[in-house]
Amino acid sequence: MELWWLCAAALAAGVINSVAGGGTLLTFPALALSLGENAEAAVVANATSTTALFPGSLASVWGYRREFRGTAHWIRWLLGPSIFGGLLGSWLVVVLPARLFQLLVPWLILTATLLFLSQPWIARRTGIGQHHDRPSPATVWGLVAFQFCVGVYGGYFGAGIGILMLSALALMGVDNIHTMNALKSLLGAVMNGLSVFVFMWQQKIHWPYALPMLVASTIGGWLGASVARRLDGRLIRRTVVAIGLSLSAYYFLRIYDPV
Repeated sequence: MELWWLCAAALAAGVINSVAGGGTLLTFPALALSLGENAEAAVVANATSTTALFPGSLASVWGYRREFRGTAHWIRWLLGPSIFGGLLGSWLVVVLPARLFQLLVPWLILTATLLFLSQPWIARRTGIGQHHDRPSPATVWGLVAFQFCVGVYGGYFGAGIGILMLSALALMGVDNIHTMNALKSLLGAVMNGLSVFVFMWQQKIHWPYALPMLVASTIGGWLGASVARRLDGRLIRRTVVAIGLSLSAYYFLRIYDPV
């Protein structure tokens, strides 16, 4: 029953990632509960969750393959900081004390939830999907540095990186939402792939859970692309936000309550 529950969480995460992002808010807590609530288990849960959801990011890149025309210059600017930031974030997970990651878990979940909640507002403020003038060189370098920070966060935890990258791309003058999603999917896949490599190298993945969840999340991504567009996006968003806020409150009480 535990494995079925984990696969159900991965399936739902695949659907949610294909529609709006935020699937980590389902898979990480489910794995944390199954693997135990000690510090090392939190690190393994994070690594296993990233591995389980990685195929979905590859599927997104394939789905947006036609939108990559004319994006080579953006890829040249953003691929490097994504690679180095992702490697640094993943390395920090495995070399820093596991207790530190456990203490950060409620903050990471809360941050990811607030990013997910603020997505429509950020889209309006940055004009995602609208035309922008081309940025100055100083703006480009500033956003390259921002992408490096996104990479570090993506390698360390990852939930919510999509909206951060969409906002940055909008500020850089990318004015086609499909092109933005293509670039976001590629850069996210790079970060996740590097994280999976580091976690495999450090033997932080619980494969008996990761493999079936990997299959379930892939099916969920396919379902999301073909079916979930018919669902009420606002309902999906509210559900994910409610889950995220509830989980962050639970972990704050569990980890910081002295009683």
